[in-house]
Amino acid sequence: MFQFEQARLGHPGQAVFDNLTLQIKAGEKVALLGPSGAGKSTLLSALRSQQPDTVAWCPQDADLVPMLSVFHNIYMGALDRHHSFHNLRNLVWPSRQHKQAIGELSDELGLAEKLFTSVDRLSGGQAQRVALGRAIYTRRNILLADEPVSNVDEHQGLALLQQTLERHDTGVVALHDRQLALETCSRIIGLRDGAIVLDAPCSSLALADLDALYQ
Repeated sequence: MFQFEQARLGHPGQAVFDNLTLQIKAGEKVALLGPSGAGKSTLLSALRSQQPDTVAWCPQDADLVPMLSVFHNIYMGALDRHHSFHNLRNLVWPSRQHKQAIGELSDELGLAEKLFTSVDRLSGGQAQRVALGRAIYTRRNILLADEPVSNVDEHQGLALLQQTLERHDTGVVALHDRQLALETCSRIIGLRDGAIVLDAPCSSLALADLDALYQ
């Protein structure tokens, strides 16, 4: 599904990975772990660029439109599925079908009472829920997410991430919470200093095995 062979990844004039070899297969739920600057966001961006039309994307900063409501921001996940007139009509006069579908999804995400609240009035955790809702409403098989529940408390974050991953066949998620990674994913890729220093099934790992990534 995703494959890099001795790839050089990074930003213009600055390589984060000089010689990356990696394969991610369909059906895997992969957590990317590592300290800040290890290359998690760079790798997610490179994965997204390989299959831009087949992935649901949830960025770290949520990237919502602040003056629009929860409904409208989640609906943006469906823009590519419909023609321009349909999208414009639903942004102005939401159809019963989309109101019901997005209303049910918002309820599952704990946002039922905020459906037509502008997102600039939400907390950081609520904004992340909206971003997850938009990714889910994209209705694509692959999820790429960068710290999608970092502003949500650990118990709610676990439930939200599990719920989101269950809706996608394949997922690659950058996380900072090691326990969350072990509980929600099937494979952990550990990054440090622009290199993969750990790649193993979650079933073979414990928290202590992940400590070296942050030392």
